[in-house]
Amino acid sequence: MSAPLVEVQDLAKVFDVSPPWLNRIVERKPRAFVHAVDGVSFSIQRGRTLALVGESGCGKSTVARLLVGLHGATHGAVRIDGEDIARTLAGPGALKLRRRMQMIFQDPYASLNPRWKVLDIVAEPLREHGLVASAADAKARVGKLLDAVGLNPADADKFPHQFSGGQRQRISIARALATQPEFLVCDEPTSALDVSVQAQVLNIMKDLQREQGLTYLFISHNLAVVRHMADEIGVMYLGRLVEVADKTELFAKPRHPYTRMLLDAIPDIHMSGRARTPVQGEVPNPLQPPNGCSFHPRCPLADERCRRERPPLLEIRGVRVACHAVEEGRAG
Repeated sequence: MSAPLVEVQDLAKVFDVSPPWLNRIVERKPRAFVHAVDGVSFSIQRGRTLALVGESGCGKSTVARLLVGLHGATHGAVRIDGEDIARTLAGPGALKLRRRMQMIFQDPYASLNPRWKVLDIVAEPLREHGLVASAADAKARVGKLLDAVGLNPADADKFPHQFSGGQRQRISIARALATQPEFLVCDEPTSALDVSVQAQVLNIMKDLQREQGLTYLFISHNLAVVRHMADEIGVMYLGRLVEVADKTELFAKPRHPYTRMLLDAIPDIHMSGRARTPVQGEVPNPLQPPNGCSFHPRCPLADERCRRERPPLLEIRGVRVACHAVEEGRAG
């Protein structure tokens, strides 16, 4: 197997959420920190899709922003084709690296400038990277990009408010594809859309991946969408990866109790009668995470070791999983 296009090693991001200095002095409160991402490691092969799933607040979107350099990592490394992005983005090669990776944001209503026409929105990266020589060249390139995402080239002369949510997200995809990137980070790109429109946008993304050999990091909480899009799935809980597996393997035989809980939350429309683990408890306060395994307060398999010792992400029978019960054979 060839070297992966994207490598993430021990990635972490800590946010200082302390109240102002004077409040801390008067109220005698210590500084507060949130470990939004806590030691995440994964890789993505060229032309493949890794999906990150988990409940809201688990750190998925922070990982996405770290990968494209919108946040600086507290520690750890992100490499594109073996190139450390933190070092590259701080040097003269930043613009070249930006061409190779782009991001599709979650909200198509907030990610497009309402004062700009679609022509200017999609052509902006072309102009910034010096990929067009004239206004006529820019218009022709934008027309081709709009056509690639299922829009009419004549739509270039319209404003964002003249489009539906699904059409706006197609404009966002066209903008992301303008620099012909190799790697796209998709942060819940269809969560704000109706189900029928979601299917159209996802099919366009699949077609573009097949035609252009794109590599995706796909962030979502919708397991049906993930099943359609992903080749490999990483399950996150409270800033950490708890299971990473091939899509078919994960849906057929989930190992981690949290993965099982997520899959059991999907309605069983086939009424198969399979045993289902009810959802228990709430996500802990990230300011005061539990000791040991962060999932142990909600886990039916937790024992004293789980309360005391944080499990590492180990490869067990072809699946990477962080669970003492799976490691000890107690998970069934």
